[in-house]
Amino acid sequence: MKPVRGLFRCCPLLVVLTAPTIATSQTPIDNAQPCHCVLNPADYAHYAERFNAMEPETVVTLVPNAAAWNWIVDQAPLFDCPSARVEEIYYFRWWTFRKHFRETPAGVVMTEFLQPVSHAGPYNTISCAFGHHLAEGRWLRDQRWLDEYARFWFRSGKAGGRAEHFHQFSSWAESALYQRYLVTGDASLLIELLNDFVADYRAWEHDRQRPDGLFWQHDVADGMEESISGGREAKNVRPTINCYMAANARAISAIAELAHRAELAAEFREKFQRLRTSICRELWDADAKFFKTRLESGKLADVREAIGFLPWTFNLAEPEQAEAWRQIKDPRGFWAPFGLTTAERRHPAFRTHGTGRCEWDGAVWPFATSQTLDGLANVLRGPAQPYVTRRDYFEQLLTYARAQELDGKPYIGEYQDETTGKWLIAPAKAERSRYYNHSTFCDLVISGLVGIVPAPGEQLVIAPLLPNDAWDWFCVDGVPYHGQTLTLVWDRDGRRYRRGAGFSVWVNGAELARTPALARVTVKLPK
Repeated sequence: MKPVRGLFRCCPLLVVLTAPTIATSQTPIDNAQPCHCVLNPADYAHYAERFNAMEPETVVTLVPNAAAWNWIVDQAPLFDCPSARVEEIYYFRWWTFRKHFRETPAGVVMTEFLQPVSHAGPYNTISCAFGHHLAEGRWLRDQRWLDEYARFWFRSGKAGGRAEHFHQFSSWAESALYQRYLVTGDASLLIELLNDFVADYRAWEHDRQRPDGLFWQHDVADGMEESISGGREAKNVRPTINCYMAANARAISAIAELAHRAELAAEFREKFQRLRTSICRELWDADAKFFKTRLESGKLADVREAIGFLPWTFNLAEPEQAEAWRQIKDPRGFWAPFGLTTAERRHPAFRTHGTGRCEWDGAVWPFATSQTLDGLANVLRGPAQPYVTRRDYFEQLLTYARAQELDGKPYIGEYQDETTGKWLIAPAKAERSRYYNHSTFCDLVISGLVGIVPAPGEQLVIAPLLPNDAWDWFCVDGVPYHGQTLTLVWDRDGRRYRRGAGFSVWVNGAELARTPALARVTVKLPK
């Protein structure tokens, strides 16, 4: 087996565990920040055994299948819940995630496709889902590989500049890197790359910004090739790139503050505020009550698309615009049996662009599902509104988990039929889609369902999106956060984990808070 560089920190390569399945309240807790203080890793090893046996390992990368479970135990939080499906897909997504790490002369990178694809750059890299990779990977204990991956995009090009194919796709890279910092608490890479972020933003301004301050983009360069509102050559003002650029400007301003560069922070704060105002004014259709693409003609498109939820994904929308979220519950809108569609189902052009050419005219794309659920989480944690509840988040996450299947086995691919769940891709490209690294799931469980809300400073906020009457128990154990280790336990009657009844928050093995029901909890992290 090829050695795995810099991999195992908490647990040995050969994991042999004979401890009780669940630690009791009398079990001594190692206060030297153990990986896990409640759950026994051996109880979940069968997932990796099953995944390893599903099909031959035709592509072997930095962490081979034989080392997959040890890597998961060492690097990722453990998760236990009553839904066998959600639990299985949680571990499946970590199992697939590590497949995409590759060691290269430019450092460790991540791929979207395991198989080579024609539109990729060096080492089969593609920038489209870089933000998703960071969102998922920010919950790993060792962040060095993601550091190398970030430097690859910003410093592997000519004269040490950004990679030449970085701008092949729109990106919320700076925002995602800042959001990662909110989990790790380590700002060193952000400050190191600050000048690169500024240069990257100014390049986007030069290439894509209009005189009115908004940005245009081809659908294909948003990773959304065949849409209803535009096309591969149309230069439309899309919610995608504009929300990404607003979020990036806000992140650069915050990073400049961390670097004590007040003038730069003020410049990018102003850029953010102007662009946010323009998005809320120019891309909002007051009649349709939805954010839309503004066409080259100057008119708003006549279709609601899932990209209209992005202003909430990046916390840009005004509270009074939350009525847009009615559409995720409407079968004429975005609700479908196998997930949220990428365009409203009532539109005459819904699913009319054919199949197998990366259509975004209504089919379900996990890429968009991830972004939309992030937006829904922000709505639910924002000002009170009557349109959506925690139940909507929970049900959509369950649907998303159920949809990740092919031939009775866990699977993640490119996109799906909204009514049958069939994976849609041209037969000649089917194998390339296996283990497609173009979305998130574990992050939606940890930051969404379980409720860890990353933030700077010593204050830790937990705001679960699980409805109080949905599950009687869950535990996420060994979550790295600001250099400490979190464990969250929900046990309605105290029988499952024997840690007492209710919802409790543990830091480094010590209980810091407890509530009788699933509710928002705020604690101060120990120094």
